[in-house]
Amino acid sequence: MKIRIAFAGRTMIAALEDNSSVRDFASMLPLRDLQIDDYAHNEKIAYLPRKLTEAGGDRFSGERPGDVCYYVPWGNLALFYGEYQWSRGLIRLGRIDGSFEPLLARGKFPLQIDVIR
Repeated sequence: MKIRIAFAGRTMIAALEDNSSVRDFASMLPLRDLQIDDYAHNEKIAYLPRKLTEAGGDRFSGERPGDVCYYVPWGNLALFYGEYQWSRGLIRLGRIDGSFEPLLARGKFPLQIDVIR
């Protein structure tokens, strides 16, 4: 499954993984009333309307910029544009296809996420 992530007049496409957390996330789509904001100088975050199941929460490797993750303790999406390492409570949902340059735009923006059919 692929999703469109749009904010600040820019769009990115992400390919989602196949796990229980992703299926729970996909059941919320489309999402129109989110805000995306800077966090920790390596990611943008957005709070979801509700928490996702943690069933897709196995440890993963191959962390890299462009990863789309869910952070269980806070119930937020984390879209990484810088280096990071797996930590407990982080579930990878997918990866951005191509450039993640829009994530470098500083500030808080309205965010929309849609399924691409």
